[in-house]
Amino acid sequence: MINSETAGLVVQTAVEAINARGESFHEILDDLPAAIYVTDAEGTITYFNKACVELAGRTPTVGTDKWCVTWRIFTTEGEYLPHDRCPMAVAILEQREVRDVEAIAQRPDGSRVHFVPYPTPLFDADGHFAGAVNLLLDVTRQRKPEYLHEQAERCRRLAASMFDRDLIETLQLMAAKYEAQSDRFSRDAEGSA
Repeated sequence: MINSETAGLVVQTAVEAINARGESFHEILDDLPAAIYVTDAEGTITYFNKACVELAGRTPTVGTDKWCVTWRIFTTEGEYLPHDRCPMAVAILEQREVRDVEAIAQRPDGSRVHFVPYPTPLFDADGHFAGAVNLLLDVTRQRKPEYLHEQAERCRRLAASMFDRDLIETLQLMAAKYEAQSDRFSRDAEGSA
């Protein structure tokens, strides 16, 4: 399972596969358990794996869709984010990695998926910008109030079994943060209903 700790390594592996194998990189990326896609230097999608279809709830059109495989994108504050301003577009236009961003993909059926993108520029053997690869890490489960509440309870149980004052305080702070996030996501869900 790919998570936030391993996503960077998977992206680096994808970059190496694309650079080393040329067009046959599909063999490596097709079966990854995370949504990953590639664009050319102008942001036009040239490849996507089946996990992209599952995450986006739609099948992108190679050679036509630009910047992203999703139907619509929103910020975590709920603001619509045009594709030409999404993290992948920023990575392509500025030719740099974009990290520490979260967004929400809306599927054509109206359902939404929270994800963390890992857009990474691609450079050819001569160092010229050639496009970008992006991994979309689905973090929807981690944004559900029930999950966050469970994590808060785990921190409290662990704190109760500790004797180190600093560790207890750290775990209690973590529990409070999980609860605050849970409350925020509960309010957001009520507000959008």
